[in-house]
Amino acid sequence: MSSSPTDILIHTCCSPCLVYPADILKKEGFKITAYWYNPNIHGPREYEKRKMALGYYLNRDKDIDYIADIYNIKDWCAGLDSYNMPERCMGCYKVRLKKTAETALKNNIGIFTTTLLYSKFQKHDIIKDLGQEIADETGIKFYYKDFRKGWKEGINMSKDMELYRQEYCGCIFSAKDRYNVS
Repeated sequence: MSSSPTDILIHTCCSPCLVYPADILKKEGFKITAYWYNPNIHGPREYEKRKMALGYYLNRDKDIDYIADIYNIKDWCAGLDSYNMPERCMGCYKVRLKKTAETALKNNIGIFTTTLLYSKFQKHDIIKDLGQEIADETGIKFYYKDFRKGWKEGINMSKDMELYRQEYCGCIFSAKDRYNVS
């Protein structure tokens, strides 16, 4: 008797960061739904490039379901207590993870996670703690895995697929830092 896959909702910041975690989650027996909710991404062109790249990837991988939420920068701004790091990142993570858990609940998906756990540039311990805190609040299980082990493999996979690869996390502050704008 074969068991059916367990549903998991994975907050997806971008397609390159989804490639490796999706591969691992499938191998672990999960049925994946990618969740696109990123009110932090600045500006509109960048947001659309990333969303289109995700669509391109998902058209290649028919085993992944997809939920897209609306772009609402007000959600992101309301979640920021500070514009300084690491507080701004914590607020940004919390807005997106909380919405992911709420979306999982709404869609009867019992587990959520995030591609943020793949990036070596994100604050991993903060994400892990926030995920667990939100899981405790919502009753939706947070799946923690350190996907950074596959960092180079994921980069190579995304390059082989010719996915759009952005140069900053998405927010206006990271763009400013990346391009040294004063």
